[in-house]
Amino acid sequence: MASMRDIQRRKASIQSTGQITKAMKLVSTVKLQKAKARVETAKPYFNKMHQTVISMLARSGNVEHRFLKSGNSKKKAVIVITSNRGLAGGYNMNIAKLLTTNSEFSADNTVVYCVGRKGKEILERKGYKVKADYSEVIEDVIYRDAMDIQENVLKDFEAGEFGELYIAYTVFKNTVSHIPTIIKLLPATTEEEVSEEDKLTLMNFEPNEEEALDIIIPKYVTSLIYGSLIEAVASENGARMAAMDSATTNAEEMIEDLSLKFNRARQSSITQELTEIVAGAEAIG
Repeated sequence: MASMRDIQRRKASIQSTGQITKAMKLVSTVKLQKAKARVETAKPYFNKMHQTVISMLARSGNVEHRFLKSGNSKKKAVIVITSNRGLAGGYNMNIAKLLTTNSEFSADNTVVYCVGRKGKEILERKGYKVKADYSEVIEDVIYRDAMDIQENVLKDFEAGEFGELYIAYTVFKNTVSHIPTIIKLLPATTEEEVSEEDKLTLMNFEPNEEEALDIIIPKYVTSLIYGSLIEAVASENGARMAAMDSATTNAEEMIEDLSLKFNRARQSSITQELTEIVAGAEAIG
């Protein structure tokens, strides 16, 4: 059995850790409420943007445009959104697994645009090439950041550095449910279900389809990137809040167990001392 001094030291250490995890939980809770409100406000707009562009492309017939075809490159690019800090359970690792466990996104044929240092560190260890790092963006997401990312990745897409563009992020469903997912951004397709009526009713473009898609597709990509960023922020804080709540509960249980062990050790010590005193008294008598 550990000595009373050892038990006290361990108990004090766990109490200190428990105070930290409790404080981190409270901070994450406040941040989550702000991020959640932002997601709930913005999500309907981005969902409608996605549906509208898909419907428009379905009505476009056989339109030839550089954003609607893969080009010659067989490489894929993925915008990976994680966090700059850990202590969020499996949040960062779950996103990395979307790539590392999927044969379509091997280290040989995939380039990565990282948002978040944790994802960058994991993927670099796995041998993935990091084309660009936008880790500072996740600290305070604004629309201009999404636009900058869009401009850079579209420039690389047009240069033929890769033929397909995806984005990997965590969908914020609710406070305790966060779903790692990966969606295709380019070439823009109509893989989603579209009614036959939409397919038969052709779209009229003014100006011509080339100029219209030059404007629409970049805005579409920017909107999806921005929507993914704000959902990722909410998911990160939700995951960290849950992780810190679990850590705090575990700390409390360990402290309770150590208190019980300390009391047993103290009782054992008192009993031993009394036994020695009685034995000594009997020896004298």
